[in-house]
Amino acid sequence: MDLGLSGKGAVVAAASQGLGYAIARELAAEGASVVMCARREERLRQAAERIASGTGARVVPVVADVSKRADIERLAAAAREALGHVDVVVTNSGGPAPGTFELTKPEAWQAAFEVVLMSAVELIRAFLPGMKERRHGRVLNVTSITVKQPVENLLLSNALRAAVTGMARTLATEVAPFGITVNNLLPGYTRTERLDELAAAATARDGTAPADFFARLEREIPARRLGDPAELAALAAFLASDRAAYVTGQSIAVDGGWIRSLY
Repeated sequence: MDLGLSGKGAVVAAASQGLGYAIARELAAEGASVVMCARREERLRQAAERIASGTGARVVPVVADVSKRADIERLAAAAREALGHVDVVVTNSGGPAPGTFELTKPEAWQAAFEVVLMSAVELIRAFLPGMKERRHGRVLNVTSITVKQPVENLLLSNALRAAVTGMARTLATEVAPFGITVNNLLPGYTRTERLDELAAAATARDGTAPADFFARLEREIPARRLGDPAELAALAAFLASDRAAYVTGQSIAVDGGWIRSLY
C-alpha cells in the first residue's frame, strides 16, 4: 500500500530511541523527510544516521529538550529551514517518574506538566499555523494506555497524559475544517527503555526481579507478549497518510488487548 508520504515533511520528538525512533524510521521508510529531536546529541546523531542509511530518506537531527519552549522554537525554525514545510508533527516525550500520590512531590508534578502536557501543546502551536495555511496537516500524540485504564503507581502519567487527550480531542474539532487531523497513539506495554525503567522501579519498590516483572505483564496481556515499537509505528504512518484523512479525534491503543473497556 502506498501511503502517499513521499515528499512530505515530518517532525518527530524524542526520536533517538524507543517509540519515537520507530515512528521516525517508519515515516522515513514511507518516503517522508524527517526532522527528529532528542536531548542527547551523540545518540540522536547515530539514530538519524541509521535511519538515513536504512531508508535513503533525508533525516535531520536537531538537539532539543521538548520541555523547554526555547528549544521547541529552535526546533521549529530548523525544521522549516530543512523541510520548507511540515506536514506531520509527532509529539512524544519520556514518561514521568512512577509513584503514588503521597510520594509525589510538587516539583515532580510541575516537571511532568512541562514534559508531558506543555511539550505537546508547544510543539503543536509551533507547526499549526503553517498547516492551517496549507489546509493540510497531521498531528499525532504519543500518549499511553493509561488514558483509558489507569495503571497503578503511575500517577503522573495517568493524570498528565489524560490532559493531552482532552486537549487533542478539543483541537481535533477546531482544526478539522482546515484538513488537519489530530489523533492519539496509545502504546501498551512495549519493549522499550521506558519499560526497563519501570522494571527497575519495581525492583526498588518491592524487590520484584525484572524477569518476574516482565512475565507478570505478559500474563496480563491477552496477546501474551510485549509489543514491538514497529507495531505502533505502523499505525502512526497510516494516521500520517492521506489514507487516514477522515480519521480524527481518536485515541487508538496498540496494546495486545490489554485495555478491557468497550471504547
